[in-house]
Amino acid sequence: MNFNFTDLKKLLYLVILLPLLLNAQYLQLSPQSEISVITCGSGGELYSTFGHSAFRIQDIPNKLDRVYNYGTFNFNTPNFYLKFTQGKLLYELRSYNFGNFLRGYHNEQRWVDGQVLDLDENERQQIFEFLENNAKPKNRAYKYDFFYDNCSTKMYDVLDSVLGKKLIFDNKYESKIYTHRDLVYQYTKDLPWSEFGIDLALGSVIDRKASTKEYMFLPDYVFKGLAKVKIKNNAFEKPLVKRKEQILLDFDDDSPKCIFTPLLVFSILALIVIGLTYRDFKKNTRNKVLDFIIFFVTGFTGIIVLLLWFATDHTATADNFNILWAFAPNLFFAFLISKNTKLNYYYIFTLLGLLDLLLILWIFKVQVFAVALIPILIMLYTRYLYLWFYFKNKKALN
Repeated sequence: MNFNFTDLKKLLYLVILLPLLLNAQYLQLSPQSEISVITCGSGGELYSTFGHSAFRIQDIPNKLDRVYNYGTFNFNTPNFYLKFTQGKLLYELRSYNFGNFLRGYHNEQRWVDGQVLDLDENERQQIFEFLENNAKPKNRAYKYDFFYDNCSTKMYDVLDSVLGKKLIFDNKYESKIYTHRDLVYQYTKDLPWSEFGIDLALGSVIDRKASTKEYMFLPDYVFKGLAKVKIKNNAFEKPLVKRKEQILLDFDDDSPKCIFTPLLVFSILALIVIGLTYRDFKKNTRNKVLDFIIFFVTGFTGIIVLLLWFATDHTATADNFNILWAFAPNLFFAFLISKNTKLNYYYIFTLLGLLDLLLILWIFKVQVFAVALIPILIMLYTRYLYLWFYFKNKKALN
């Protein structure tokens, strides 16, 4: 191999210039650049009903207008749906043109507001470089958690990571005290079936009082919280947000309301079961098909609740006392109920005790359950109580 003096000069130039090239890997923002936190309104689907947050960096002299969106994921991920269900799906930070981002929200008829941050040129550059580095393929993925690490919590987390002690957070920006479940209810009142599903899937861990900073898993509370944050430069304090801007106006919501709510449907179902139970009482008999359906459905539901609790990484599905009415062993008991009268008697007595325990937990707000659960509990208590007396009489005759 021939190695001449020209090659040596090129190598020396590379060694000298390499540190400069590494330092110059990011665009230098102009003095006219601005960084905003973007808040987007609710959509019509469950995944979009809580709104969205993102960063926007705009620099007209450099022809830059980009959004940094922590709410994306890769649909081509192997075992996508399984990982999503298990809470193992990684979300990603993606950076792309703000116009494309905005077009999607316009098509979905969702409002978009911005909060322009009052940062000096050095602070803007630091945040820009942090986001650019975070958006690299090797850094962009993170373990998503709906309540503690999502697209909205990332807004303050990023600012805190870059600005640190310069930020002064006002813990009293919201005077009302909420649990995480209370906060979810603020967005699901027009989606009764989704609200029921959330109450069924999520456990008592979301019924503790949340801190005001924890409210910021929701975009609206990011907007409220940042409006009260101050930034300190030396001894001088100033509001972090220097102005608000309305980017997309609010749209009129003319979507039809749900008529057949869980409360209505389950109330009708409860009346049917109570009617059939009264007929059994009058005839001193037992509707075996009805009992099989009740035990099978409640048992199958209980299996799902247990899997969400123990077989996933979702933090909010733990300690879920819906298992007291959706009792997993019912799935197996559905096939055994007519085999052993004595076992039936004690098993049904246990089920009645579990329903009593659930009511106590609800009264003391250890876990708040869906209002639509009331007719289900009345239905189950009525049926179980009849079966208990039914098998008690059978037991006495044996």
